[in-house]
Amino acid sequence: MADKKQLKITLVKSRFGRLPKHRACVRGLGLRRMNHSVTVLDTPENRGMINKVLYLLKVEEV
Repeated sequence: MADKKQLKITLVKSRFGRLPKHRACVRGLGLRRMNHSVTVLDTPENRGMINKVLYLLKVEEV
């Protein structure tokens, strides 16, 4: 699993007042509050959730 690429994502805008599906994507990525960062695997499933709420996130390759 060490050879898999990882992404560090940070929630930079609030999830409140967003569409329910967008809030679910943020929660599904494991983000709980603003400025909270998590590291996730670079998979098509995670990329899809990230692309849906990209306007709320900061994404970096690790």
